[in-house]
Amino acid sequence: MNALVDWRTFSRNTDFASEQDQRLRSFQQGRLLGLRNNRYSWWTHCRELADYILPRRYKWLITPNQMNRGSPINQHILDSTGTLAARNLAAGMFSGTCSPTRKWVGLHAGHLDSTQTSPVSLWLAECERLMYLIFAESNFYTAMAIFMFDLVVFGTAVLLIYEDFDNVINCINPCFGEYYVDIDGKYRPVIFYREFTYTISQTVDEFGWENCSSMIQQFYDRRDGAGLTREVIIAHAIEPNTDPEKYGIPKHFKYRETYWEWGGATNPQSGTSSRGFLRKRGFNERAAIIGRWDLVGNDPYGRSVGMDALPDIKQLQQETRRKAQGIDKGINPPLVADVQLKNQPASLLPGGITFLQGMMSTGNDGMKPAYGNWKPDIASITADLEEVRKRIRDTFFNNLFNVASQFETRSNITAVEWDMRKAESLIMLGPVFQRLYNEVFTPIIDRVWGIMVRANILPPPPPEVAGKNIDVKFSSLLEISQNAAQAGSIERMFQITGQLAGIDPAAVDNLDIDMALDIYSSLLNNSPRIIRSPAQLTQIRQARQQQQQAQQQAAQMEALTKAGANASQIDVGGGQNLVQRMVAGG
Repeated sequence: MNALVDWRTFSRNTDFASEQDQRLRSFQQGRLLGLRNNRYSWWTHCRELADYILPRRYKWLITPNQMNRGSPINQHILDSTGTLAARNLAAGMFSGTCSPTRKWVGLHAGHLDSTQTSPVSLWLAECERLMYLIFAESNFYTAMAIFMFDLVVFGTAVLLIYEDFDNVINCINPCFGEYYVDIDGKYRPVIFYREFTYTISQTVDEFGWENCSSMIQQFYDRRDGAGLTREVIIAHAIEPNTDPEKYGIPKHFKYRETYWEWGGATNPQSGTSSRGFLRKRGFNERAAIIGRWDLVGNDPYGRSVGMDALPDIKQLQQETRRKAQGIDKGINPPLVADVQLKNQPASLLPGGITFLQGMMSTGNDGMKPAYGNWKPDIASITADLEEVRKRIRDTFFNNLFNVASQFETRSNITAVEWDMRKAESLIMLGPVFQRLYNEVFTPIIDRVWGIMVRANILPPPPPEVAGKNIDVKFSSLLEISQNAAQAGSIERMFQITGQLAGIDPAAVDNLDIDMALDIYSSLLNNSPRIIRSPAQLTQIRQARQQQQQAQQQAAQMEALTKAGANASQIDVGGGQNLVQRMVAGG
């Protein structure tokens, strides 16, 4: 891990940028336009996903100073089954990968981990505790819940992780539609560009007045304060630090990040006279974490579950609309009426009466439903709707997370059995979990670890760690269930050995109790402080053995003393007792 702090440089006046900044600005602005043109088809496709599943997590157009953002935008959603099914899958993925209620990541130094009893293990356990504390105290878990929701709906999600003075890290979730991603030669999604809106006040607060263009400075300095709420477009890029000498970022940084004003008007392509950057800096680790659900060829974006469920979700909305129309026609049917009622007062309210001359003489209805006695088959429509809902839930893997409702439960079910049932249902998501561990959680841990190192949060490492890599291992629910099952096998071995010891005490000799307890504690992910180290055990057992020897010697002396006292009371004749006779040699 590189302990260097994030490097940054600011142009004092972005209207007069350096030559390096102008070259980089021209390169990144052109790349942003290229990504926009090449990825526009994803906008169209994912806008449909947002319409029917998640309307408020999509950015339609990056246009500032709009006044209609709070208007209703979910007019396509008549039945919320798709949204609820996506939410359940996102919640299941969140709890299955990085739940805040269990241990989901472990650190390893060679063959040692945090569940053992060596000094290195104790250091690893303390590092894990601090890392979990940072996750809990920051907005990491909240951001990951949003990340998973984006992932299952759009197939691609992004998490930005920055250093934060108050909470060590701060996480940001860009909306799909405001960012563009691309892959490198190894098909890794490491290139991130986006456009978003900031008010003048936000821009100055984040980047500093002196780093903004003269246009923003003028709006900010207005005495009436009206310019503070005006919005501008900010462009943002995080990418590998190629050609560092050419663009002015030290080469030891793997990634570079820049922010600049993109236009400042309602037309994002209009450009701006400012040629510098609001912020320009380097990163030791990847700050933009990009995750994909399922890969399709070499496309940088991923295929999502929402894409698979979209046809059924559309059908569900259409049939829901038809059902509503059928119910409406049954309750408030279209009518045919006698021409005599034209321009005459008529009541269609429940219990209302319309008086019509000649009704009794003609014997005809003055007003009746246009469809006669026909009634819509609401029951059949409802049954078909439920079938479509079931397909949507199954497409979103909801059946994998509804373990409690699918299996017959008993009063004596064990926690191990329950975990095994849940883990078995998650086997189908194994490839997705593995992809997330490689593409998302590994760079997350690398980024957070680097920030912890630079903030001097980690405890001093023991000498044994010198020269060793710190590896990361993730614990899924499947692995936890397997460990629980193995721990149950050790428990049964203890029980059988205890029963046999009542028959033959030598049966205990077959079991290495120290090793069994060590493995048992490791399988349960207990703190290594629970199990004493071998050196401590040796010291305790030697002290116990010495104490037992002292007790035996004391018992022997007491027995001899009692025997002597008893012998002195035995009369052997001649006025002598047994002790006197023995001393005299008799």
